Amino acid sequence: MPSPAIPPVSETPEVAAPASPASWWRRRVLAPLLNVLRQGLSPEQLALTVALGVVIGAIPLMGAITTVATLAALRLRLNVAALQLISHLMTPLQLLIIIPLLRQGARLMGNTQENELTLEHIRYLFANDWRGALQLLWRAEVGAMVIWLLGSIPVVAILYFSLRPAFRRMAKRRALRQQSQ
Repeated sequence: MPSPAIPPVSETPEVAAPASPASWWRRRVLAPLLNVLRQGLSPEQLALTVALGVVIGAIPLMGAITTVATLAALRLRLNVAALQLISHLMTPLQLLIIIPLLRQGARLMGNTQENELTLEHIRYLFANDWRGALQLLWRAEVGAMVIWLLGSIPVVAILYFSLRPAFRRMAKRRALRQQSQ
């Protein structure tokens, strides 16, 4: 069986090089945020969403991000999905700061012993005095939440007022592009 003739190079159709794939940051973070902006969220609302998402994502209480973000979004009439996205992207930050916040929270709530909030000590307490372990963790958590609340106010303000102009510029550029089309 004869093989089909291969056309000369000049006769082969040109195939465009495949577009380079978008980065993870652009696909998972930037594109969803820009889509939210396109869905009618004002630049001010978007700035508040990002600022609150960062702070809520750093809450020192494991498992509370979803509930707190949903309640905040509903109360402030923000986009729930956008606030959830940003909050959950902050999980590495939450994991990074939770132990130092718990230690400082324990100190704030009256635990002055340096080594009392260690993994070994907590294991020992759960094995021998589970009420003492729960009291220690409860005090540490309450103190950590107080520290987080006090620190979150300036962080939200700084992020909101610094992001608002950037989102306004993005909205203006988008509006100009739509007018030119």
